[in-house]
Amino acid sequence: MIIWEYVVLLVIIGLITYAKKALDLLGSIFMIIMGVIIIFAAGANWLFLIFLFLILGVGFTRYKHDYKKEIGVCEGTRTIKNVISNGIVAFVMAAFGNYAGFIGSIATATADTMASEVGVVTTPRLITNFKKVPPGTDGGISVVGTVAGILGAGLIGLAAYMLGVYPDLWRTMTIAVVAGTFGCFVDSILGAGLEIKGYLNNEHVNLLATLAGALLGNLMVWIVW
Repeated sequence: MIIWEYVVLLVIIGLITYAKKALDLLGSIFMIIMGVIIIFAAGANWLFLIFLFLILGVGFTRYKHDYKKEIGVCEGTRTIKNVISNGIVAFVMAAFGNYAGFIGSIATATADTMASEVGVVTTPRLITNFKKVPPGTDGGISVVGTVAGILGAGLIGLAAYMLGVYPDLWRTMTIAVVAGTFGCFVDSILGAGLEIKGYLNNEHVNLLATLAGALLGNLMVWIVW
């Protein structure tokens, strides 16, 4: 396939996400624009890693959907704010060919999404004091959710290696799991400390968490290797 065929595929996926109400119109358009730039700046293989995050996010949003809806924590249609907060760091990393930051940010977004969507069906504890809190509470964590988050980050690492984002399996997996898990915990800490008090909203927290994952990914390359 030539590069323009990937662009057409991206547009089709964008239309499907809008039709399925996974994203609103502006969110779908912005996703397409970012995707096109990533294709030309870094390659379609980098874009496919973002697709994996989207697929996992949509898939696990459906996990015990009726129960989540019943307790009022079901995710609705995501907007352009969600696309920017979860994807802008990865977009910038890809635009500059920064594989460590790219993998770290996507692993964070994936870990956080899976931890939230799976962990919400159990009774979480607030990360700052470990007291039990209602499902959906900002900063709430659980063993089940944490394990799901780590597995999600690991899937991103494995996919990044298989897609050729970086050719070293050990390094790619380590960046994804360590940086992704770290970013996920940053998300929870910010949620418990600042979001729950109204100083930050969910988009701010997601943005800062993915930035933390990207920064740690780069630090691991600069310091460890």
